Amino acid sequence: MAIRTTKGMLPESDLERTVIFEDKPKEFSIAVEWRYGGELVRRDAHVVLKDPLIPSEAGVGGVG
Repeated sequence: MAIRTTKGMLPESDLERTVIFEDKPKEFSIAVEWRYGGELVRRDAHVVLKDPLIPSEAGVGGVG
């Protein structure tokens, strides 16, 4: 399978893949890095909030 990178489409077998997990107090993040010859050529990241904001806490809604 080929992966789209900053160097164009490259075969997955030519790339080194690293998965990074970060568990912080308010968020959890996962990143997947793809390297070609040691050079970072792609990074996918996903962040999930542990405690989503409630609209009234975010300053949205009526002012009393």
